[in-house]
Amino acid sequence: MITTMDVDHPNDQQWDHEERGETEIERLDRNWNSLLQELRVVQTGVQLLTGFLLTLPFQQRFDILSEPMRMVYLATVGCSVTATVLLITPVAMHRMLFRRHLLQVLVSAAHRCALAGLATLGFALSGVTIIVFAAVSGRGAGLVAGACALALFTVFWLIVPLTLRGAKIE
Repeated sequence: MITTMDVDHPNDQQWDHEERGETEIERLDRNWNSLLQELRVVQTGVQLLTGFLLTLPFQQRFDILSEPMRMVYLATVGCSVTATVLLITPVAMHRMLFRRHLLQVLVSAAHRCALAGLATLGFALSGVTIIVFAAVSGRGAGLVAGACALALFTVFWLIVPLTLRGAKIE
């Protein structure tokens, strides 16, 4: 039976041992490798998004953005840069902790960085949605589109996983 558990302090790892035949170290290795695969998916995208956003002020039409949209742009850049840092941090932590026998600390810290990075990426993508829709269809459309994007991220990146996390499988 699977129950809800704290990621950093799992209350029952017997399932991993009984069903997978894993030791604690093997479980941590698997968790680390799984996290790295997930990070590979988002790292390229967030780096491209950040690069794109950093080039926008140097485009000829950037000056058509109203003052409020420039503030949205700056907040979006801030979120995108923060997401980039957070989603690449596990690599830097791994280098700094390499061969220190701190795999449990590394997996836990990287997990938290990935969650925070995904949250700020959701905000950045919502901000980009606002900016693009505002430039094409006006400020009102931009705000509606941004709210819709934020709602989608909240539902699919937060509510659905938390709902599934609480599911019991027998």
